[in-house]
Parts: sequence; C-alpha cells; structure tokens
Amino acid sequence: MDAGPDTATRTGPLSREELAALDTWWRAANYLSVGQIYLMGNPLLREPLRPEHIKPRLLGHWGTTPGLNFVYAHLNRAIAARELDMMYVMGPGHGGPGPVAAAWLEGTYSEIYPDISRDADGMARLFTQFSFPGGIPSHVAPETPGSIHEGGELGYALSHAYGAAFDNPDLIVAAVVGDGEAETGPLATSWHSTKFVDPRRDGAVLPILHLNGYKIANPTVLARIEHEELEHLLRGYGHDPVFVEGSDPERMHQAFAAALDHCLDAILEIRRRARRDGVTERPRWPMIVLRSPKGWTGPKEVDGLPVEGYWRSHQVPFANARDDDSHRKILEEWLRSYRPEELFDDHGVPVPAIRDLHPAGERRMSANPHANGGPLVRDLALPDFRDYAVPVEARGTGSVESTRVLGTFLRDVMRENTSTFRVFSPDENNSNRLGPVLEATARTWNARILPDDDRLAPDGRVMEILSEHTCQGWLEGYLLTGRHGFFSCYEAFVHIVDSMFNQHAKWLRTTNGIDWRRPIPSLNYLLTSHVWRQDHNGFSHQDPGFIDHVVNKKADVIRVYLPPDANTLLSVADHCLRTRQYVNVIVAGKQPQLQYLDMDAAIVHCTKGIGIWDWAGTDQGAEPDVVLGCAGDVPTMETLAAVEILLEWFPDLRIRVVNVVDLMRLQDHTEHPHGLSDREFDSLFTTDKPVIFAYHGYPWLIHRLTYRRTNHDNIHVRGYKEEGTTTTPFDMCVLNQIDRFDLAMDVVDRVPRLHPISAYAREYLKNRLVEHHQYIRTHGEDMPDIRDWEWGRSGR
Repeated sequence: MDAGPDTATRTGPLSREELAALDTWWRAANYLSVGQIYLMGNPLLREPLRPEHIKPRLLGHWGTTPGLNFVYAHLNRAIAARELDMMYVMGPGHGGPGPVAAAWLEGTYSEIYPDISRDADGMARLFTQFSFPGGIPSHVAPETPGSIHEGGELGYALSHAYGAAFDNPDLIVAAVVGDGEAETGPLATSWHSTKFVDPRRDGAVLPILHLNGYKIANPTVLARIEHEELEHLLRGYGHDPVFVEGSDPERMHQAFAAALDHCLDAILEIRRRARRDGVTERPRWPMIVLRSPKGWTGPKEVDGLPVEGYWRSHQVPFANARDDDSHRKILEEWLRSYRPEELFDDHGVPVPAIRDLHPAGERRMSANPHANGGPLVRDLALPDFRDYAVPVEARGTGSVESTRVLGTFLRDVMRENTSTFRVFSPDENNSNRLGPVLEATARTWNARILPDDDRLAPDGRVMEILSEHTCQGWLEGYLLTGRHGFFSCYEAFVHIVDSMFNQHAKWLRTTNGIDWRRPIPSLNYLLTSHVWRQDHNGFSHQDPGFIDHVVNKKADVIRVYLPPDANTLLSVADHCLRTRQYVNVIVAGKQPQLQYLDMDAAIVHCTKGIGIWDWAGTDQGAEPDVVLGCAGDVPTMETLAAVEILLEWFPDLRIRVVNVVDLMRLQDHTEHPHGLSDREFDSLFTTDKPVIFAYHGYPWLIHRLTYRRTNHDNIHVRGYKEEGTTTTPFDMCVLNQIDRFDLAMDVVDRVPRLHPISAYAREYLKNRLVEHHQYIRTHGEDMPDIRDWEWGRSGR
C-alpha cells in the first residue's frame, strides 16, 4: 500500500465528524506545544501578547513536534476504536512539548500533577514550567507520563520499543523514529529486531519513520534518497512499509488513518496466523513512513527566510519574540492560527470534542501501565543459590570456571521465570561460560535456521546479536516495562554502551525523586573475559575502565562488585537479581581459577562487602607491619602468592590481607550508602601502616575513593596501567606490575624494618622476573610454578 508523494486524497476511512475531531485535537496539541516553548503568561491569548508574556530564554524544539502530535492523535483514534493496549515510544526526544501536551489533554498530567490543572491556570503553569528553572526538561523525560524513552540521545527508540514488546503478547508499541535518529548506528542495527520477535508470545512494534527532511541544519539521508531506494531498504530490514506523504492536513489525516488501519489489520492477521494457525515463518511486519514538513503548521517565513519545511524550524523558529515587535506579532498570529477559542472554553478547559477523543483510563497512552513498569513488577522466583555451591576443601585451590557455575544458577532462574526474565549477550553467551542457560531455553531467533545451527528457536529467551547497543536497548525496554534481565559482555567492549548506561542511570536517578514512578528491576551487568585474562586477544581487548565510568554516576543508583571466586559470585548475583533501581556491575573472570571461600564464608564476606582474611594473614593479636588489599579475582590470587613469598623470606612479618567484594565500601559513608565510616576503614587499613592494594582496574580509582581517609598517603595502588599485548596470563600482571613479585618487592621497600635485611630477597624477586621473561619467550607459556600455583603449597 502506498499513498505516494502528494497522493493523499480527501476520501478515506474518516467521516467528516471524525476528521474534524482529529484535526481539532491536533490543533490543540500544537497550540499547547508552541505555548510551552514561548509563553509564561496570557496562555489563552485573552489579550494581545506583551513582552512579559514571553519567556526570557526560549528553549525547546518545534520542528518535529507537530508530526509527533499528528501521530499521537491518530493512535488515540485507533486505540479507542479497537480497544488496543498501546504505548508510544518517541525517538525524536526533543519533541517533548508534544507528549506533555497530549498527557495534559488526556487528563493524565493533571491527575499526576494536580497543580497543573486542566484549565487556564494549569495551562499557564504547564507553559511556564517547560525548559524553565525548577520545571521540566525539553525531552520526553521521566517526568512525562507515558514515557519510557527520554530520547535526548538518539538511536535507541526501536530497541527500547522491542524490549517493551518482548513477552507482552497483547501490547503494541508505536515507535516514532526521527530521520536524524535513523542515521545513527544503533538505530540502523535495531531494525533487525524483526528477526527476534515471536508473534505467538510477544507484542508487536509498529515503527513510524518520521521524515521531515532536516536535522539542526543539515538535510537527513533518508529524506534525500529516492522513494524506491528507501522502500527497498526498509523491505530489506523485514518490513512492509506504507508511505504517507504530503502537507495538506485534510488529505494527510485521511491517508494516515488508512495507513494505520492497514498496519493494525496486518498485525492482527500476523497474530492470528501465529497463535491460532501455528504459522512459524517470520512475518514481514508493517510500518509507516510519514513524510511531512518540518515545523508543519508553523510560520512559513520569518525575516524573509523560509521556516516551515526547512531546517530553521528545527528548534525555536525565531528567538526574539520578547524584544522584537515583529517577532512577537508573528508568534501571536501563529498561535491564533490554531483558533484557541474553538479549543478551550472560557475557563481554559478543553472542549468536549477534545476531551472525548482520547481513550479512557489505562488505555490512554500517557497512562499505560507498561510505561510505568514498577507496579507491574513481580519478584523473580529464584532458586537457592546455595544449592550451586562449589566445594572448597582447601582455600586457594581447585580450578573452576566461576561464570560457568553462575550459568547453572541462571539456567534455573530462566526455568522458573519463563515470561519475566531474559539473558542478553552480544554473541558472547557461551564464550562467557553461561552456556548452561541453553539447557533451559534456546537462543531467540526468527530468521532462517539451518540443520547444524546451535540452539536457535523463535521462542528462545537468550538474546544474542552482535550489537551491544541493541542488547542494551532491548534490556532497558524490558526492565522499564517491569521485567528482569541479565547482560553479560566482554569487559573491554561494554564501553560501546557507555552513553546508554549514562542515560539509564540518569533515568533511575531522576525517577528516585518522582513518587508516581515505581521502582523497576536493576540493570545487571556481568563483565567477564576481563583485562587480566585477555592475554590471547591482546591489547585491543584489555580495558577495565567501565568501572570508572560507572562510579561517576550518583551513589544512590550504582553498585560495583568484584567477587574473587565462584561462591562469592553466586552470592553477589543472587543479591543483584533481587534489587531495584540500581545499575549493578559484576566483574568476574571466565577462566579456571582458584576457589577461596566455602558458601557459608562467601555469604558472610559478601554481606560485609569487605573483610580481613585472617587465614591468609599473620597479624592476629598484633599490629600489622603492612596491609595487603585486593579487589578482583586475579589481583586476589597475586596478593596471596605475594604473601607466601614474603613469609618464606620474613617469617615474622605481620601481614594483614583485606579483600574487597563491594568496591563502594572503600568510599566514605557520607558519599555512598555502602561506604565505610572512617572508624571502620581505619580498623581495616590502619591509620599509619603501608597499604599495598592490588586492584582489578585503573589504580587511580582507588585513590579517588579513599582520598579522604586518614591513611591515604600510605595507600599504594597497583592496577592496570594501559600495558598490554598478546602474551601469557601472568605476563599481563608483570607488564602492569601487579604480579606477586612486584607486590612483594613493594612491601619490602615500604616496611622500614625490612630495609636492612631485604637485599637478598629483592635480588630473588628481580631474578624471578627476569627468569619469567626468558621462559615465556622460549616456551610460550608461564612457568609451571606460576601457572600451577595454589595457596599453602609452601607448607604454611
């Protein structure tokens, strides 16, 4: 079906009454949108505009807003006529005035914010608060009812929409994609979400590509390619596009109504064939391409320059309405062109034709329960993580892939939560040793399947696509609509979603202060294939900096955990899956590693988040000479190996070993709710003894977290210092001087009483480093006593 350029006709599915009602609602939404950008007084134009009626700072974006309002009006008609369960995800986030206006017209805004009443006084406050100090942002922010997608950063509208649709079989998510957004890499990849939707159990996404021709000043790519080329592109993504193009309102209303009815009928037919007839072939999903003028219905020209249909309407079409009489006159004529006297009664209340157009109750898109997922959340049915415990007969022994153990736990989480839990991974699920989850479910896949493919099925629940952006977007949409998930990723490449994490963390931080937004399940990251065991892939795969990025965010939403073995990993994962409103970052290696704590000890240690390992130290009943701190699985192993070396040379050395699981315990308790008080911190690390701290990531983060501590000047941190290559596991430690020999040498140099007796020990340590260097270049692997090291073999 194709309306074609300028072929929208006056004949169509709408009666004259329906057409008039739709157009009236659209004019009202446009009027309110312009008012939000420009006005702080005289909301109904009951008198001529004066300078004091105009905001001193004009902020906001007009260009995309009238098209968004147009779509919203038509979706409301369809929801009411068909009794649909529908959400609205708006990619062009700067079109924020539109959904705010819609929520006010629907009454939702006033229900949530009673001071923004649905009358003239409330309208005045609605206008003034927009992009105003103490008010609301210009985006579709958390403050906006009906929103799960802020859209300030472009590229994620479709992935959020599909995340919302997964496991919501009755839901339709209308996702407006701006043509500027369509140029982003994440958005281009998210079109492939059509291959991951199962129409038997999932909802549907109706993409609406909104082409209005320009970004801030530049034309957009998809608006400038030929009609046939664009159609082929969208069909190649798996869609059946319907084009609605033009500028005449009446013709466009009829054409868009016909296109929307066609698409909704197609979705209904896809569902019928899948759910009643058992058709399993991937359908070609409908979508709409709406080509309308940028700044539609706005001023045609300002100061002799074209505005409507051009880039000048992208933000504020003219910016001097407060001080320039001619601009103020244009603004007043523009506002009066919507005929507000027909839209609102004498008290500023929307007239019945507007009040009655939208659906009722929770069918209003601004009141859809899925757009405030917290009330829909059901706790996960979690198996007892203790049942998956790894036996630890002797501390610091064994060879266990900790993340594989976690995989068996997640497998049973999946089995117990078949419609509320998914695992997301950018083509790395098995590489990250989470393969056991495939015993419970297949990988989600609704494209062609070949006989030798490994566990692919339309109803699979492991979400794998080689796009960190899309996995993150799917998961965010899933969480925001009240479900649970788990994201595993190579540590170095999780940086790809740095900015997406930023936006989600800011969303959580903001919603913590919004009473009507209910808490949602936490975003849980497992970062594995980490820096210390990416020796085979080399420098490009070695970067532990995501933790630094996370810690930049507000303390009330971020948590970072570095469990040193399998049992602590199980305890941490169980805790994270139970939490709400956090971003939990878990860092754990996937390679075989030593195990230190039995389950009972692991639970105690993880509950505290930090603690002295008395079995590893020698300072019981005495003041330590040195404190060895460690955080992370490899740093923990190297720390314990350094303890053994030191005690072989200096049996009377009093060593305290402090292991950190919850990284934020290091921060002051006034800065982070998990932080230790000064008294607690000093009891662990002393007030005057040298502290040698082996840390998983960049060393300066530990200094940043502890700079206020009494003993900070004595804290010496070793971590990753951007030295890497393709080499052996232990050589990675040596390159960054986090290895056992360098740690032991640091202790020798910093404990004053060892200086007179340390010469031979230092020579030994330096010789071992030379020996290591020569050995790996001859044999291609670490020395046997390094690669086979276990705690206690020296006889302690």
